[in-house]
Amino acid sequence: MNGVLRRSLEEKQQLELIYMADQGKISQRVIRVVSIKEETVLAYCYTRKTVRSFKLANILSVTPYKKREKYKKTP
Repeated sequence: MNGVLRRSLEEKQQLELIYMADQGKISQRVIRVVSIKEETVLAYCYTRKTVRSFKLANILSVTPYKKREKYKKTP
């Protein structure tokens, strides 16, 4: 996981994150890493449209973000 976060920081790549808040609520976010500290990741959250702090221990999954194509109706 740390490798994916560091690569994102270096390449300014967006990530898809599944995160568990302290209250146990799980959310899915699209982020761009701003900095990495010992226990936290500072990242721009496209969901909240602001810079947020995420605890490393609460990150359940992190993968490179891929835009999904919208379904098109076929004639």
